[in-house]
Amino acid sequence: MLGAIAGDIIGSVYEFDAHKTKEFPLFTDQSIFTDDTILTVAVADVLLQGGTYTDALKRYYRRYPNPSGGYGARFQTWAISSDSEPYNSWGNGSAMRVSPVAYVGQDLAAVLEMAEQTAIVTHNHPEGIKGAQATAAAIFLAHQGQSKAAIKQYVEAQFGYDLERSVDQIRPDYRFNESCQETVPEAIISFLDSTSFTDAIRNAVSLGGDADTLTCITGGIAEAFYGEVPGVILDRVWGLLPDDLKSVIVQFKATYMPVLKA
Repeated sequence: MLGAIAGDIIGSVYEFDAHKTKEFPLFTDQSIFTDDTILTVAVADVLLQGGTYTDALKRYYRRYPNPSGGYGARFQTWAISSDSEPYNSWGNGSAMRVSPVAYVGQDLAAVLEMAEQTAIVTHNHPEGIKGAQATAAAIFLAHQGQSKAAIKQYVEAQFGYDLERSVDQIRPDYRFNESCQETVPEAIISFLDSTSFTDAIRNAVSLGGDADTLTCITGGIAEAFYGEVPGVILDRVWGLLPDDLKSVIVQFKATYMPVLKA
């Protein structure tokens, strides 16, 4: 989960920058957590304390209504309303907040079911559900020690994403895109093409798309595969988070991550 949060913070500066190179500072004076981090922690809170995802997402939105990078317009309308019905979104918001479930589900079937439950409160479109499930499955498989080839094969077979492309092939024509179907595959490829956690994050930013969400998704998978977030990154991330979010993260790690850690 911290890999996803680190990715969000690193990518926050480049969200609308159309950045097309792997050369950039990981942190600047403008680096900040966005809605991706806030809603990831909201999901972790439900897994720890119970309750509904609808209530938690709305509650965390009210607590942090104006993060840098902003919420999607449809999510914001939903969050401030008394309406609890989903709005059939296929946006990448379902994938960026899902990482905690990969550490709670005991097998793939459970992870896929839990991922769907985090998505459908807003993103009940098939593509919104698929994006969340593919992300959670990739994190789960990576955490279980599966190879990149095995992760790639499973995601392609189960979800039909085209993962045959490389970051270098995607980069020239890729543009800002908020859909699951044109964010999740690219984020997974950024991980598959990487040599380290940091390299995965640099791959995702270099695509020049919805950087904070690309890096959030990629970072969640990369953390699970490479085993940790580098300390120099983690220290900077931790210093940018408020105490209430850190408290949930600490409790989540103590409760779930040691249980599944190989």
